[in-house]
Amino acid sequence: MSSSLDQIFIRIKQLLLAPLAGAPDWVMQIASALINIFALLGVFLTLFALISVLERKILARIQNRYGPNRVGPFGLFQPVADGIKMLIKEDIVPARADKVVHFLAPILIAATAILALGIIPYGRNMTPFAIDGGILFFFAVGSTTELAVFMAGWGSNNKFSMLGAMRAIAQMISYELPLIITTFPVVMVVGALSPDAIVAAQNGYSFGVVPHWFVTTPWGAAAFILFFISGLVESNRTPFDVPEGESEIVAGHMTEYSGFKYATFFMAEYIGMFAISGLAVTLFLGGWHAPIRGLEFIPSYVWFFVKLSILLFIYIWVRGTLPRTRIDQIMNFAWKFMLPMAFTCIIAAAVWHYAGRGVAGWLWSLAVIAVVYFTLSTLLDTRKKFATRRYRFAE
Repeated sequence: MSSSLDQIFIRIKQLLLAPLAGAPDWVMQIASALINIFALLGVFLTLFALISVLERKILARIQNRYGPNRVGPFGLFQPVADGIKMLIKEDIVPARADKVVHFLAPILIAATAILALGIIPYGRNMTPFAIDGGILFFFAVGSTTELAVFMAGWGSNNKFSMLGAMRAIAQMISYELPLIITTFPVVMVVGALSPDAIVAAQNGYSFGVVPHWFVTTPWGAAAFILFFISGLVESNRTPFDVPEGESEIVAGHMTEYSGFKYATFFMAEYIGMFAISGLAVTLFLGGWHAPIRGLEFIPSYVWFFVKLSILLFIYIWVRGTLPRTRIDQIMNFAWKFMLPMAFTCIIAAAVWHYAGRGVAGWLWSLAVIAVVYFTLSTLLDTRKKFATRRYRFAE
């Protein structure tokens, strides 16, 4: 791999900091942090604009219809038109709303989503804010999303908004438990909470073609699936977007928002989706490592964004395929299946580790996952519950 190409963004940052070479350390630290922040915002706001139009085009293709194709070539300027529309729309605030809380809610939810992006390694030596407890920071910051959702529902002084906020919070707390617990096996095996250490632990290949990613182990594959499903819920994506069920509670906690405030909520959901997907790549898919040794010449940040793009495409694919589920089904699935399976991943990872991390450990780990999965599937058999209904009409 060409080191100059792989580290080109590091060199650009060094060039930008060069005029401050003689400045105090605190000035250099602030300047470095500001460069990282503006780089993150530039990349992910651009990605948000791009995916907002690509999602509509992909969904249109899935559903055999046209997507945006009028504004600019191939409809690529549609995000610009949407942004202008949101900026010039009237900002309506209910007369009896708590104006301060109503105003702060979208700011808080967007800020927490952006902060979560700061600890993810996007390439070799390309972690914006490398801290030892990066995983802990990610979930600590992410947990404030529930507070922002509650602020939006409470501050709107609207029953629909409040009901939507309560449903969203119940759903998010329920799935935040398996989301966090599925990271425990990775942290236990690596012995660190640093995302950089987790990516470094997945370096190497067997026979030059099988990467040492955690997703290639039975416990890692199960934890990755559970993490991905929990990420769907946390990102409020189909089929778990019940807080915004239009047929039931209008637009949930966003009912009383319009204009740019509504766009901020919309943006925060997508940035949260980027953050969850980026953490999934870091924890289970080898981070910025290439899938096979022969492709290591490609820059590390390219591999990270290729993996991120694949996960984002799956998010869109799921949205275009599955219908919205009921709130009781979602909650039952979280507490009766997701949570026990998440704890099972911890046991399976321990078995894999103490069995020597070889073939025997792989098989024993698979056996633990399979036994618990089939046991839960038998105990939670829902075929009778969802059997074909026969309707009897009056004579």
